[in-house]
Amino acid sequence: MADAHDAQLLHLVIGGEMRHPAEPVFRDLSQVEFVGAYGSYDEAKQAWKARAQATVDNAHMRYFILHAHKLIDPRTDA
Repeated sequence: MADAHDAQLLHLVIGGEMRHPAEPVFRDLSQVEFVGAYGSYDEAKQAWKARAQATVDNAHMRYFILHAHKLIDPRTDA
């Protein structure tokens, strides 16, 4: 169990079907799958790997780990 003072590093896992396997452009943004939000990179990687392996037969499916903790700064967010 994490200590109350441990830093929470928010990671989001999302994915969906790409227009082309070589380009990170979603075919339909309304169909993007939110896999989950995780407090560490390791947890996010486990979720990403499980989801990616479940869709391995579709070459157009891609999943990504977003380092949301790098995008959120309460000192600058209005």
